[in-house]
Amino acid sequence: MNKPLSPSPSNFIRTIIDGDLESGKHKTIVTRFPPEPNGYLHIGHAKSICLNFGLARDYGGRCHLRFDDTNPTRDYEDYMESIKEDVRWLGFDWGEHLYYASDYFDQLYEFAIELIKQGKAYVCSLTQDEIREYRGTLTEPGRESPYRNRSVEENLDLFERMRKGEFADGEHVLRAKIDMASPNVVMRDPILYRIRHVSHPRTGDKWCIYPMYDFTHCLSDALEGITHSICTLEFENNRPLYEWILEQVFPEPHPQQIEFARLNLNYTVMSKRKLLRLVESGVVNGWDDPRLPTISGLRRRGYTPEAIRDFAERIGVAKANSVVDYALLEHCLRDDLNERAERTMAVLRPLKVVITNYPEGQVEYLEGVNNPQDPAAGTRQIPFTREIYIEREDFEEDPPKKFFRLAPGREVRLRFAYFIKCTDVIKDEMGNIIEVHCTYDPETKGGSAPDGRKVKGTIHWVSAEHSLPAEVRVYDHLFTTEDPNEGELLENINPNSLEIITDARVEPRMRSAKPFDRFQFERLGYFCVDPDTTEDRLVFNRTVPLRDTWAKVQKS
Repeated sequence: MNKPLSPSPSNFIRTIIDGDLESGKHKTIVTRFPPEPNGYLHIGHAKSICLNFGLARDYGGRCHLRFDDTNPTRDYEDYMESIKEDVRWLGFDWGEHLYYASDYFDQLYEFAIELIKQGKAYVCSLTQDEIREYRGTLTEPGRESPYRNRSVEENLDLFERMRKGEFADGEHVLRAKIDMASPNVVMRDPILYRIRHVSHPRTGDKWCIYPMYDFTHCLSDALEGITHSICTLEFENNRPLYEWILEQVFPEPHPQQIEFARLNLNYTVMSKRKLLRLVESGVVNGWDDPRLPTISGLRRRGYTPEAIRDFAERIGVAKANSVVDYALLEHCLRDDLNERAERTMAVLRPLKVVITNYPEGQVEYLEGVNNPQDPAAGTRQIPFTREIYIEREDFEEDPPKKFFRLAPGREVRLRFAYFIKCTDVIKDEMGNIIEVHCTYDPETKGGSAPDGRKVKGTIHWVSAEHSLPAEVRVYDHLFTTEDPNEGELLENINPNSLEIITDARVEPRMRSAKPFDRFQFERLGYFCVDPDTTEDRLVFNRTVPLRDTWAKVQKS
């Protein structure tokens, strides 16, 4: 019997699998991730990917990647490639087990023929509106179609003619013959096939009838030998149909459908339709916009696959829907980046400081620790010169109480460098501060004074001469409300979700930074090199601030 290979927390799905292995029902666990290639994957899909591939990994089984390409009107190729990239980026691989629902079109057609021969499927000639009307409501039973009692021979003939292309789109459909009075509306003679005179990206013009998802999904699972078909709660009502179809045409053992709660995050949306609307309306800059919960957007923002897997593990697997605080996702990322991200200094809003008693033209290289959490990361050399930049908000001409940074007559510590003391403030003709003059104490190299005096403030800086210009994109939540699904979507957009800073300065070591490299800008947060970066232009995205500004999350 295969037992989990890793100490993943138990949940009701693992309990089911453990029972199936102990009883001998299954010897090998086979799961699947079956996305429809009609959009880019998001963090909710990441939870499902981690669950399905994680179960296969832990039980020594396998997980299939299967594209549900039953809708030929979609532009599949771009979506398929992005889905494969996302799954691999998260750390999983399907190996040789890549499948397409279209692989099974011939077999699915034969299963449909079998249902017709059993008298359990019929060709219905009602319009879509009539089918909807005949279906009834949650409180009223449906009515049988006038075409429900066509003979087996007539149904076989009509279905074959549907396949040959003799009818227009919508003229006929194939329906299962189950129970129009069923309290479960899904079981009221659901549609199995519809006519679509559209070329399919993989099968070309071979077919002009295409199977519906409910018919395709269960049979594809069965054909692939899936043992546990894990899906989200919205498919719970469809489970009786899943089981009914298999019982009619496929021998035991059947895959077991198990539903779990989908991921809902506050301050964002997970609906593909709503995400598409955000993209098409120009509210965001494509599917990989760092403000979106898409996996490509999270990757561009600087999220790591390890942080997303950790997040999926922490939220666990439940039977009831709930909303997870976005701050937990950020917390997982901070935990991960704190261990792996090298530190560097950057100034987002520069204010020039002239150290008047430091020799002109002199360059001194000071040692900075790359990551205090990782001694193997080593140190770096930081150029120190007479003119430096500090953060504009680190200086106040008339400081309030408890302001411990630089101010006239006040002394602060420069990170890795010296104590400096403000002696003068230079303003332009409009009264704006354009420069601060300071003196430094050469005896305080490294940040401590031999006479034992203390300073309360430590600030970051970069050399004015050696630092590199950079563009920094600072992101916030895309929506102003915790549940943007309530009300009009675009009315909840946060107008301050993106701030672009064009005059930032970063340490010269950033010259060698590559897209998707991640750093902690000391005191400012974690940042990622954006793919827009070129040899002549450095672009960074703020991945996450050092501390959560929206909610408090206790470390679990």
